[in-house]
Amino acid sequence: MAKSLIPNKGATINIKNKRAEHDFLLMDKYTAGIVLTGTEIKSIRKGKASLVETFCFINNGEVWVKNMYIAHYDQGSYNNHVERRDRKLLLNRREIHKIQQTVKSPGFSIVPVLLFIDENGRAKLDIHVARGKKEYDKRETLKEKEDRRDIARQFKKNY
Repeated sequence: MAKSLIPNKGATINIKNKRAEHDFLLMDKYTAGIVLTGTEIKSIRKGKASLVETFCFINNGEVWVKNMYIAHYDQGSYNNHVERRDRKLLLNRREIHKIQQTVKSPGFSIVPVLLFIDENGRAKLDIHVARGKKEYDKRETLKEKEDRRDIARQFKKNY
């Protein structure tokens, strides 16, 4: 039986930014590749990464993700990576231009939502162009979420 060259290929890695849906109204979605070093991808495959307080910005026609945490790799030597360095995202020029036009408007930003490993073993990042929510929008979202839960409980109880 042939052994897979990519470790943990069968395991699904989905690292979510749970605060993103609460703090932002998510609009346009893009899936971007990430430029990583060897020890970074190994840590991500182990699930040791976080998107808390992470954001994206555009600099010189390139999209960068800032403050993304990827833990040190246990077996990494002196070649280990810096945990919170800026990492370049790989998008088409057309997509970058479209994002840049949208983000120029006040109140819009680029928010990373999901870090995952695709079927080819590459790390991908789902980013959204988003608009920040006001406090009353957040309360309204929480109320809708509670209402959906209550309806689901009632439905489950009756059937």
